[in-house]
Amino acid sequence: MSTSRVICAGFGGQGVMSMGQLMTYAGMLENKEVSWLPSYGPEMRGGTANCSVTISDEPVGSPIITDDATAAIIMNSPSLIKFQDDVVPGGVVLINSSLIHEKCDRDDVQSYYIDAVDISNQLGGPKFANMVMLGAFLAIDDSVNIDSVLEAFKKVFGKSKEKFIPVNRQALEAGYNAVMSQKN
Repeated sequence: MSTSRVICAGFGGQGVMSMGQLMTYAGMLENKEVSWLPSYGPEMRGGTANCSVTISDEPVGSPIITDDATAAIIMNSPSLIKFQDDVVPGGVVLINSSLIHEKCDRDDVQSYYIDAVDISNQLGGPKFANMVMLGAFLAIDDSVNIDSVLEAFKKVFGKSKEKFIPVNRQALEAGYNAVMSQKN
């Protein structure tokens, strides 16, 4: 049985919810059991936002992830402080080092630091940072593949946004490569 329990967290407007939706839809396309549970403050854009994503080969009993996440994708400092302790020992914390200058306090998890905003800016602007971080996740967890994420992109964003699939593929691959270079 393979189950990935992922927390995606950051400020509203950083694409945290989209990241979770893309993983969830990709899992559905691969005939996996999935759940997506969003949580955000009343401020929306600029406030805190997070979502819990579960992708499994078995039915998902609960969408709630408290202290048993296998990975956390962290986009800002408040989220690092709040969620790093929710990852199980041996899990992974992916940190957007463009905005987070602290290090993960834990030595029982694998931490990867991805300069997501800088990488995204090289692709045309900061709006791809979430896709860079999602690509970084795909380098450490094979619960879904890049092609399924890109197919899910059509469902999440609609036909009018399909023209952005090539640059989003580049963002996913750049994040993937950023983690792979740290693994070597």
